[in-house]
Amino acid sequence: MTRLGTPYGSRLDRTRPVRFTFEGKAYHGFAGDCIASALAASDQWVLSRSFKYHRPRGIMTMAGAEANTLVQLPSEPNVPADLTPLQDGMMVTAQNVNGSLENDRDAVIDKPAPTCCCATTIPKLAVR
Repeated sequence: MTRLGTPYGSRLDRTRPVRFTFEGKAYHGFAGDCIASALAASDQWVLSRSFKYHRPRGIMTMAGAEANTLVQLPSEPNVPADLTPLQDGMMVTAQNVNGSLENDRDAVIDKPAPTCCCATTIPKLAVR
C-alpha cells in the first residue's frame, strides 16, 4: 500500500484498518479513508468504464465534481468514490462493465482495429 507521509493523511486513523472488496478482490484502507483514496493507495486507479465506449475511468481530482469516480454498491448505483467514506465489509463494484473491469467485452476502444483487407485486393496501377 502506497501512502503519502505526514502531514498528509492526518484524518486517517492508521491504527484501525478497514477491509473491503472491489470487483471481488480484497483490499484494505484505514478508518477515515474514502473508497477512492483506499483504492489509489492499493494502486487501483481504474474504477469504472464510460457509458458509451466503455473507456477506462478513474481518479483525477478527488474533488467530488466528476463522473470518473462513480462506482456501484450492492444497494446503490452512481456512488462517488471520492466522497463516500469507507466502511468495513463494503462490497464495491465498477460501473458500465460487461464482464469484468479489466476484461470488458464492450470496450470498443480497447479492441484492436481489424486490418483492412482491401489494400491487398486493389490492383496496382501501372506506372509509366
